[in-house]
Amino acid sequence: MDLFTSSFDQMVAFARDHAAWAPPIVFVLAFGESLAFISLLLPAWGALVALGALIGTSGISFWPVWIAAAVGAALGDWLSYWIGLKLEYRVQHIWPLSRHPDLIPRGERFMKKWGVPGIFIGRFFGPLRASVPLIAGIFEMPFWSFQIANFTSAFVWAAVLLTLGDGVSRVLAAWPW
Repeated sequence: MDLFTSSFDQMVAFARDHAAWAPPIVFVLAFGESLAFISLLLPAWGALVALGALIGTSGISFWPVWIAAAVGAALGDWLSYWIGLKLEYRVQHIWPLSRHPDLIPRGERFMKKWGVPGIFIGRFFGPLRASVPLIAGIFEMPFWSFQIANFTSAFVWAAVLLTLGDGVSRVLAAWPW
C-alpha cells in the first residue's frame, strides 16, 4: 500500500505545482476508482479528497476538476456496466473479483433491494462502488435508467469528495494553531 500512497502523494504534489494538470489527474483517479476491477486495487478516493483540499489553497479551479472527476467516475461505471452486460456471471471468475467472491452476491442482493436508486447509493460505499454497475449490467438494467442514475450520482459524489477536501483545508487553515 505504500507504493499507492507514495504515488498518490506525488500526483497531489504534481497537481499542486501544475494546476492545469489537476483535471486530467482527477479524471484518471475517478475513472479508476469507479471501474469494477481497478477500484479493488486502486482506492483513489483519498487522493481525490486531497486534490479537493488544493482547490481553495493552490488556485486550482473547482469547476474543471469537478467535471473531470464526475465524468471519469461515470465513464468508469459505464464501462463496468458494459462488462457486466457482456460477460454476465463469468465476470466473478476474473481476477481480482475471483479473490473477493462475496462482492458479486452482495451487489446482487443490494441491486435486488434498491434497483435504480441503488446505482446512486452504491456510488458512496467502497466495495459496492466496484460491483453495483457490474451487477446492473449482468441483470440488464435498462440502459437509460442506469445512465441517468450513473451520471447524476457521479456529479454528486465528485462534489462531495472535492468539497470535503476543500472544506477540511479551509478549516485547518483557519484553525488557531
